[in-house]
Amino acid sequence: MLGGSEHSFVSEMRKNIKLRGVEEVVSFDDREVVLKTQCGGMTVEGEELHIAVLNVEEGRVELDGRIDGLFYFDDTPSQKKKLFGKR
Repeated sequence: MLGGSEHSFVSEMRKNIKLRGVEEVVSFDDREVVLKTQCGGMTVEGEELHIAVLNVEEGRVELDGRIDGLFYFDDTPSQKKKLFGKR
């Protein structure tokens, strides 16, 4: 990653999320985005998700849609650890 930014995220009103320190977008659809970050794997879950900004060279990804949950995982998305999420 050329940008060298540290991993962080900001979510605004559950309608978008700005991520830094993203190394790769592994997969995405309108309900789930799987990312590789400097801190391991990350899954963002929600509805009507779409990638508004994708700049892997700078490590930046911005998602729009309804954000329902954010999870970190070490090896596979099935081992995810909830950071926050909707009940």
